[in-house]
Amino acid sequence: MNPDVPKARQLVLTHGWNSTSFQIVNPGIKRWFSEDGDAVVGFVRAPRMRIVVGAPVCTKERLAAVSRAFEADAKAAGLTTCYFGAEARLEDAVAHDGRHSEFLIGAQPVWHPREWSDIVAKNRSLRAQVNRARNKGVTVEEWTVEQAANNAQLEDLLAAWLESKGLPPLHFMVETDTLARLEHRRIFVAKMKDEIVGFVILSPVPNRNGWLFEQFPHRPGAANGTVELMIDTAMRTLAADGADYVTLGISPLSTRAALPEESPPLWLRIMLVWLRRHGRRFYNFDGLDAFKAKLRPTRWEPVYVLVSEPKVRVRTLFAILDAFSGNAPVALVSGALAKAAATEIKRFRALIKPSRRKERK
Repeated sequence: MNPDVPKARQLVLTHGWNSTSFQIVNPGIKRWFSEDGDAVVGFVRAPRMRIVVGAPVCTKERLAAVSRAFEADAKAAGLTTCYFGAEARLEDAVAHDGRHSEFLIGAQPVWHPREWSDIVAKNRSLRAQVNRARNKGVTVEEWTVEQAANNAQLEDLLAAWLESKGLPPLHFMVETDTLARLEHRRIFVAKMKDEIVGFVILSPVPNRNGWLFEQFPHRPGAANGTVELMIDTAMRTLAADGADYVTLGISPLSTRAALPEESPPLWLRIMLVWLRRHGRRFYNFDGLDAFKAKLRPTRWEPVYVLVSEPKVRVRTLFAILDAFSGNAPVALVSGALAKAAATEIKRFRALIKPSRRKERK
């Protein structure tokens, strides 16, 4: 194992506050450590830019200073710094210093686990989904790291779930290869008879005594309510364990959180509006947002992109795309376009079938 990983993991377990902080131990992430060894920044390289996983991991008091040191290191290498998935703490520390620009990239739903049972009791549709899965014989239990690590059934299910998405695999903050790095994570597994039909992986948010639902893959064709039952079981377990904070992670392009005080440039506002309206051709942003909303979160937290230059530039968006595509943005976009074209063809065929039937009559 890369010796940086245990060092970074320990800093996250000590200072991790951003909901995505534990993801810096994932494969493919580079790590920068402060001179004092009291802070770490996880990032990936993109053209002329470093894309940071959320925010520096350090004490709140050191956040601004660590950010400046990391940005100076990047600048010395001729690179700009972009914090993707930044949350309120970093936004408060650096966004208004005149050296940074920002825009809202989405929102993440948040719950207090001990309120979950009341949420379910008051939500008839959620109860119905949970009961559907139970009535089909789906059961959920927490597995140990030893049970889950490199488990062939879990890996097969994950591969089938990713294949059903029909898009090239994303990387960076949505890296799927977490089954090999489950230390300090938690995993809840859904089974129907002897078949594994889904699982959820949670990563810790230590400074908020909380957890991020990092993944919830399920087998295509699994019983309705399987995902809801897994979330319900995990939430109740976390409540019993005394956790204070849970999030299902970012809903990209969601407008459920308050906008920053300063509006992004007009071209960027237009692009974000276009993506919200037409992005579902490539990825079901609205469906993901609606699914999380139906679970009745206590609140929605804003999630930002922060850039170490006074204005957001088009190249920032291309750099982000490069990071998520694993330095293969053309393959990602072409795959998304192919999926969109296939969807439109399918819709067109569905529309013309009734017309052909009428002609035959």
